[in-house]
Amino acid sequence: MAPPIVRGTAAWKYFGDFRDGLLAGQVLVLQVAHPVVTAGVRDHSNYTEDPWTRLMRTGASLSIYVYGGDAGARVEAARLRSLHRTFTGVSGGRRYSALDPAAYAWVHATLVKVPVDAQRFFGHPLSTSELDEYYAQMRDVGRMLGVREQDLPPDWAAFERYHDAMVAGFDLNPAITTLFETIRTVDKPVSWLPDSWWRLHARVQLFLLRATLPPEFRARLGLQWTVADQRRFTRFARWVRLLSTPIPAGLRTAHMRWIGKLNVWFRAHPRAYRLLIRHDNGPGARPDTHLS
Repeated sequence: MAPPIVRGTAAWKYFGDFRDGLLAGQVLVLQVAHPVVTAGVRDHSNYTEDPWTRLMRTGASLSIYVYGGDAGARVEAARLRSLHRTFTGVSGGRRYSALDPAAYAWVHATLVKVPVDAQRFFGHPLSTSELDEYYAQMRDVGRMLGVREQDLPPDWAAFERYHDAMVAGFDLNPAITTLFETIRTVDKPVSWLPDSWWRLHARVQLFLLRATLPPEFRARLGLQWTVADQRRFTRFARWVRLLSTPIPAGLRTAHMRWIGKLNVWFRAHPRAYRLLIRHDNGPGARPDTHLS
């Protein structure tokens, strides 16, 4: 049994680290590489209009499990399962469901992997004991979400084998191509943001996406990666590591901890959320979380 997720434990320290956001493009690509996820987001999500908002909603939802307490996590798990039961359709002549066990487990797996990769690239790799504790805690999160026991590898070594085997079976698909184009062309989120900054954001996201995808998968997608690219990424990662590592874990995760607590409150008071943002897009209004 994993220890509860409390201050100082591995999931508490690493799941909400702000450096995880540097892998936003990577995790989106890995998610839509799965054919069932591809069909689900195509038919039931606005990810082509605003992929970053979709990913932030996914992160906000999962923040409840890590930082929102047991009661909030149970409510959020029930909400997600209920929403995703309605996400069905036909793809390639076959019916699919967003609650397809393998696809549901895969989306959870991509999010479990992000903090470990972020520390490997931009921080210090987790020790064996930290990996064991972190993965055991995230297995418990998976169970709460409704991921089947047989779809949760028993330990980190088995999880890595599962993750590698899944990625080895993926290839370029129309959803990934659309995602690349969306990152390049999606409208900026606020009008006051300078166009030059938003174009730079797109270039940086595409660069980090190429840098952090598994190399064999990157090659199958036709993404070039040169020695000069690797040197640039190594310099970038070194600066991120130097600037961020001295920051205490409590500060590196503060934004996600507040988001988790705030989302628990909003889940209990959806009218307040809709009033705050003045349109019907509050918790439970649009299912752009997890498999959506």
